[in-house]
Amino acid sequence: MSTTESPSYYDNLEKMSIKDLLKNINKEDQTVPLAVAKVIPHIEALVEGIVENMKKGGRLFYTGAGTSGRLGIVDASECPPTYGVPQGLVIGIMAGGDQAIRKAVEFAEDNAEQGWKDLLAFDINENDCVIGIAASGRTPYVIGAIEQAKANGLLTGCITCNANSKLADAAEFPIEVIVGPEFVTGSTRMKSGTAQKLVLNMISTSVMVKLGKVRGNKMVDMQLSNEKLVDRGTKMIMQELAIGYEEANKLLKIHGSVRAAVDAVRNL
Repeated sequence: MSTTESPSYYDNLEKMSIKDLLKNINKEDQTVPLAVAKVIPHIEALVEGIVENMKKGGRLFYTGAGTSGRLGIVDASECPPTYGVPQGLVIGIMAGGDQAIRKAVEFAEDNAEQGWKDLLAFDINENDCVIGIAASGRTPYVIGAIEQAKANGLLTGCITCNANSKLADAAEFPIEVIVGPEFVTGSTRMKSGTAQKLVLNMISTSVMVKLGKVRGNKMVDMQLSNEKLVDRGTKMIMQELAIGYEEANKLLKIHGSVRAAVDAVRNL
């Protein structure tokens, strides 16, 4: 039996008090970062390859099904507003298409050929990178995509929560985060989903830092898409240039980004 399908360490959940349910879920959740820490060398190797390819013009694709697919889409969708990169640089694809983001599409993940077909729709090339996300490590949609991507010379990685899976065997840079049985047996949206989210955060953040999208510890290229972010950007400029709020805000509105505003003043 796979680890993600193994029986929970807890039983008779319906007889637990709400407090005990919450405490025990939290107790299990605390094990996830420790499991992620064990695979940092594998994450490092994958990130190094992604950065190298993206510096040559490549893109980063996530492919998954169910919770795993949704996590990839979330991570991809947050890259443009956070780092100011163009839409289409980081792309999330999931079995069943966009409609599956909100509502499960029955048996979509069982089509071993559709994952690669969905990638082909983006005119992929040898500089692109594909990460397959599947807690079980046995999702046909994801395995098929990774196998074909690797066969066509693309850099491939995966994030799974079972050891020695078919998905890990297919990927060039496998990441296996073994978090153990779920609190509710087989509910991989819990610890497995948390582990996948943590790893995705690490991958995309590290990649963006190495692509020059962070200065110091600031998101200097973030999109100014709401008042909160305009205020944040203004305060970044205040700190960098030692000027008042109104002047910083004016510079931000003129130049459109923290980076551009700071550089314009410093290059005078």
